[in-house]
Amino acid sequence: MTTRRNFIKKTGLGLASAYLGSSLLHACTSSKQKGEGPFANIGLQIYSLRDLLSQDAKLTLETVSKIGYSHIETFGLDTTTNSFWGLSVPELKKIMAGIDLKTYSGHYDLSRYLSRHHTDKEPIEKYIETAHELGQKYVIAPVTPMDDLNNLKVEDYQYAAEQLNKAGEIAKQAGIKIGYHNHFWEFRTFANGTKGLDILIAFTDPELVAFELDIYWIEKSGLSPQSYFQKYPGRFPMWHIKDMDKSYSQPIVGKEYDSLPFDSIQNKIRFTEVGSGQIDYINISQSAKQAGLEYAFVEQDDIYMPNKFESVKKSYDYVQKFLTK
Repeated sequence: MTTRRNFIKKTGLGLASAYLGSSLLHACTSSKQKGEGPFANIGLQIYSLRDLLSQDAKLTLETVSKIGYSHIETFGLDTTTNSFWGLSVPELKKIMAGIDLKTYSGHYDLSRYLSRHHTDKEPIEKYIETAHELGQKYVIAPVTPMDDLNNLKVEDYQYAAEQLNKAGEIAKQAGIKIGYHNHFWEFRTFANGTKGLDILIAFTDPELVAFELDIYWIEKSGLSPQSYFQKYPGRFPMWHIKDMDKSYSQPIVGKEYDSLPFDSIQNKIRFTEVGSGQIDYINISQSAKQAGLEYAFVEQDDIYMPNKFESVKKSYDYVQKFLTK
C-alpha cells in the first residue's frame, strides 16, 4: 500500500527528474565516450544520491546516466538479500546495461575486517563474489574501524595493512584488487612522525592493494595531494573529487583537533560542487599520470542544493569543461 510519505517521496523525486529532463539535461551529449581518460569518462560515487536511491533506485540511475556520468561506484551491499538499494544484483546489472552505465569499483564495509579488536569479520569472499558479478575491478574499504578514532595506534594501521594484503590475495584469484579510501584521521601524525596512511601504503603490496585518494579529505588535513603522488607514484589509481566550501577551508588535523570528539569537528566541514570551492582541481589534475589514475569519481558527502541531481550535474559539467583538457 502506498503511504502518504512514500507518495511524497516518489512525487518529489519525479519532479526533480522532470526538472532535469526539461532544462538541465538539454545540453548533455548523447554519447558517454566524449574522449579518453578518467576525467572525460568521469564516474559518480552514488552515495552522493543515497536519499534518492532509497526512493527510486532505477530512476536515480537513469538520471545519472542522462547527465553523462560513464560509471558509478557502488555502496551499501545488503549481504542478506544480495541487493543494493532494493535491487538484486542481477536487477542492478540489467538496469545498468540498459542505460550504458558501468561500475568498476565498489565500497564494501570492511571496518571489522580491518580491526584488530573484532573477531566477527565481514564476509570478504562475498564482497569479491558480488564485485566480480558486477564486473568491478576494485573492492574498496571505505573507512577504518570507527570505534574510537582518537585512539588509533600505529599497530592498528599495521594490522589493517596486513588484512588488506590478505584480502588482496583472495581477490587476486578473481582478477580484482583491494583498495582503501581515506578520510582525515589517517593524516594525523604519530609520535614517531609517521601518519596512518603512510603506514598503510608502506605495509601493503602494490600488486594487491590500491588506494583511492579522497582529494577533499587530504586537503582538509592541510596537505597537498601532489605531495602524496610524488612520494608514492602509481599507488592512487582512484580519486574522489569533491570540493570544499571556501568558508570552511581551515584544516582539521593537528594538536587543536586530534583529541576532539568527531561530533565537535563536524561543524568545521562543509562541501560544495566541484569547481565552486577552495580546491584547485585544474592544478591537481596535472598529476593524474604520476598518481597512476585510472578512475575518478565525483562525490559530495552532503548536498545542500534543493535539487541533488542539479548538484551532481554542476560538478559533472565543471569536470568536462576544465579537467578534460
